[in-house]
Amino acid sequence: MRIGVMVGPEKGDAARKLSRMLADIEWAEAAGLDSAWIPQIPSDFDALIAIALMGTRTTRIELGTAVVPLQAQHPIALARQAISAQAATDGRLALGVGPSHHWVVRDMLGLPYDKPAAYTRDYLEVLNAGLRGPGKVDVENTTFTVHNPLDLGPVAPMPVLVAALGPVMLRLAGERADGTILWLADQRAIADHVVPKITKAAAEAGRPAPRVVAGLPVCLCRPSEVAEAKARANRILGEAEVSPNYQRLLDQGDATDVGDICIAGTESDIAAGLRRYADAGATDLSVRLLPIGDSLDELRASKARTREMIAELARELR
Repeated sequence: MRIGVMVGPEKGDAARKLSRMLADIEWAEAAGLDSAWIPQIPSDFDALIAIALMGTRTTRIELGTAVVPLQAQHPIALARQAISAQAATDGRLALGVGPSHHWVVRDMLGLPYDKPAAYTRDYLEVLNAGLRGPGKVDVENTTFTVHNPLDLGPVAPMPVLVAALGPVMLRLAGERADGTILWLADQRAIADHVVPKITKAAAEAGRPAPRVVAGLPVCLCRPSEVAEAKARANRILGEAEVSPNYQRLLDQGDATDVGDICIAGTESDIAAGLRRYADAGATDLSVRLLPIGDSLDELRASKARTREMIAELARELR
């Protein structure tokens, strides 16, 4: 099992935010983590530009987007941007994409959110053709009519991972991508819902076994502080639960909210929790460091303790 960490988003102005993100990625590489996942938040930095900058500070760690909303840009534009970022990282980019949610696409961007799975299928047909470059991209489907030359191609094979929550999207991710990136999926949802569906689809399409990247909040704390950690997870990470897509995924497991999915407690508690996700079929973990405390200094100290423990566990669990 590969263990990675989420980097960003960070509060503060752009200059300070960027400095912290670059410091975090330098730490993640030095700590020996396998990957870092950069969320694409509507109000934050562009994830692929951030990854291109991170590529100049690292040499080994995989850098992934989690995830780029498809509706915000044409697939040829995304292919060009991904190829550029991948070159900046010497081939270490994992491109995570997805159809996002109605409250981002329709309510924030003012774009249609009709038939997101069908849109994703058509989008991936163009995107995958662009990522096979260099050469002309000739694709005509229900959504796109594209006849566009590309003189660029990836400097190395680039995994494309699709945020897939329901059966149709999981089948699509298995057939046309290299795996999926998850949030709000507990062990039972992964073992009984995600892994069987995406693995079957990949096998039937003649593709390799897919990656399953599980995003998890993690907090190293005393047993008496576990309730506090779960409450904080619900307070600062619970906004996504309003999405019907996430609600349907929660229904596939035993968790009712992000607090239930949060792994909090002692080092042995966290190690056992991560192993349960590996046993469920997750190939990668993307750890969202969740600090607790009543002051900024306490929050920083809590985050530092948790991330050092994650680095140690990553070495032990390989």
